[in-house]
Amino acid sequence: MIPFLDLKAQYRTIKSDIDAAVHKILDSGQYVLGEEVELFEREFAAFHGADHGVAVNTGTSALHLALLAAGVGDGDEVITVPFTFVATVAAIRYTGARPVFVDIDPVSFTMDVNQIEAKITPKTKAIVPVHLYGHPADMDAILEIAERHGLKVIEDACQAHGAIYKNRPVGGLGHAGCFSFYPGKNLGAYGEGGMVTTNDAGMQKTMRMLRDWGQEKKYYHVLKGFNYRMEGFQGAILRVKLRHLAAWTEARQARAAVYDRLLAGNELVQAPAAPVDGKHVYHIYAVRTNDRTGLMRTLQANGIGTGIHYPIPVHLQEAHADLGHTKGDFPESERAADQVVSLPMFPELAVTDVEVVAAAITQETYVG
Repeated sequence: MIPFLDLKAQYRTIKSDIDAAVHKILDSGQYVLGEEVELFEREFAAFHGADHGVAVNTGTSALHLALLAAGVGDGDEVITVPFTFVATVAAIRYTGARPVFVDIDPVSFTMDVNQIEAKITPKTKAIVPVHLYGHPADMDAILEIAERHGLKVIEDACQAHGAIYKNRPVGGLGHAGCFSFYPGKNLGAYGEGGMVTTNDAGMQKTMRMLRDWGQEKKYYHVLKGFNYRMEGFQGAILRVKLRHLAAWTEARQARAAVYDRLLAGNELVQAPAAPVDGKHVYHIYAVRTNDRTGLMRTLQANGIGTGIHYPIPVHLQEAHADLGHTKGDFPESERAADQVVSLPMFPELAVTDVEVVAAAITQETYVG
């Protein structure tokens, strides 16, 4: 069996360091925020070329706080994409703002920058590009449009830890960058976790208060805040794992290169495109196929795990039907949702297993 993801394999390689970090928290009694979380904030922000890091309990909370700190609220509009995990849109709606969608570029799966300006209105307050699957969005174009129209840019980098756009890490390009440390992410906690990176001292101060009940100091509540604090255990664990992130990213890229080589020219699947000027970190290695049912059935028959990220774009999700969209509104997002299949991808995946997966794809005829 070749699993889609194996979290235990990674733990085995760093077990002694992780166990020591956990015991350090137990000995310190700093179970919520604390020194380990503060150190992780600094180290993670530096890794992404940002001045500040604000650790929170989830990636969704990171998006929510970044939007609030950017001034987004009731009656505003925020431009984003419908082909993303639903949290991107949920966080916008938590603020009272309305998500306004633009379609994706069919090659990168990220925001089609040519569609942005047509969606800007006097109510538009921010743009949320998504670095989907670990592929950086076209940030120069997005930032130029945002500057011209006086808009904030909040990067959804929840799948893009360490991704590079034109020699610069994502997360420090816009006004804020939002990351998730859900266990399956390239940098995953042993539980939940999130982070906002920013170069804006005012935004980081606001987010620090908002994550901790709006307190400026204990029991002095300046803002209507939330309980979005990161646990000490997760800060300590993520500090250990951050030291390995660059090597794990290289391992993902090496396995992606093997997939690319073995699937090149295959008529049944289309491999993901690498950025023209940057580095994809392959949180997900998603191929396109016109026969997803047949492909997944073939891989399952060969003992190979797969996934679909994501089968229904947000604008067609029942929970967001009140936005008034119908099938056909965003054709590239809908086509991607119908075609993508995620292949096994994690740093500990054996190269020989990548070869087995590719062989199962190239040597079989699929029956839908």
